[in-house]
Amino acid sequence: MDKKKIHHCIRYGISKKRLCLLSLIMFFSVHGVSAKTLGNKMDKKQSSLCTEIKYSCPMDQSEQPAMIYKSNLSGARPLLVALHTWSANYQNGGENYATLCAKKGWHLIYPDFRGPNWTPQALGSELMVGDIVAAVEYMKTQVEVDESRIYLIGGSGGGHAALLLAGRHPEIWAAVSAWCPISDVERWHQHHGSKGYGMHIEKACGGNPATDENARAEALKRSPITYLKNAQKIPVDIATGIHDGHTGSVPIDHSLNAYNLLAASEDRFQPEEIKFLVEKEAVPSTIAAPEQDKSYGKIKLHARRNSQNVRVTIFEGGHQSLANIGIEWLAQQRKGKTADWSAVKVKAEVIELTK
Repeated sequence: MDKKKIHHCIRYGISKKRLCLLSLIMFFSVHGVSAKTLGNKMDKKQSSLCTEIKYSCPMDQSEQPAMIYKSNLSGARPLLVALHTWSANYQNGGENYATLCAKKGWHLIYPDFRGPNWTPQALGSELMVGDIVAAVEYMKTQVEVDESRIYLIGGSGGGHAALLLAGRHPEIWAAVSAWCPISDVERWHQHHGSKGYGMHIEKACGGNPATDENARAEALKRSPITYLKNAQKIPVDIATGIHDGHTGSVPIDHSLNAYNLLAASEDRFQPEEIKFLVEKEAVPSTIAAPEQDKSYGKIKLHARRNSQNVRVTIFEGGHQSLANIGIEWLAQQRKGKTADWSAVKVKAEVIELTK
């Protein structure tokens, strides 16, 4: 753990004991495995709720892999489409969602959508979008789906894909939940430069978006911000930890800018407010403190706004998903209905997102 992160921990009053725990979490994150994900991999050796399948993607007549869970309850059941993180694939993380779906009696599909986001076929490509649409159609042929309750959820790179599909195909979804999402591919490239995730973007877009016009056009085509206004009639819930971009990889302006595209003008965050939130990891005086949400337990809410069918929540944390809260919120939504923002009745279960 480097000195910068230690100073950050001291700044926020983290004890030596918690600092040691944080060091372990950071170790696992660097190696592509979060503490939560590591536990799931150990459990998977003993039992698995998911079944691996392949389904046809009409875009290129290919067979694409996915993990699925079929509810054993009779009648039409809700379908959850859950999306993996940026550097993962369909084999990483599906069990988390399957466990939650089993509790609710929902069906699940956890598609590959062309795997990690460092190839032209992935990262918001037409093929990737087509794969997710085809995943829904496949499940309709396998189980009885309540088409008024087809939900979409993802975190980090999965949050990017969730917002992208909200804008590209709003006709499918009853509601969408996105955690720590990337909403602007070119802007995320600016944050990382030509290394790490920035290098992934250059590989997928065929060049550096900062210097190559064709690559910039590709980045725009693969960004949720290009299409999000199409999603104004469906409930969209966006949430992120206030320290993401500092202790995590996705600055929170991606969430705030996505919210602004869907919110009424009088409900939007101002540019100077967003700048303050991102740079200071704190809330400016112009933003009123939100009422604490009991489902978040002891996790403080720094800012929350909802406008029409969209909401954004900035909570105390980093690059994290509280997927069980997301799924409980999704359960309240119905296709064609305005968003239901009433409180959910679960306690937050934090998942440290692998990127």
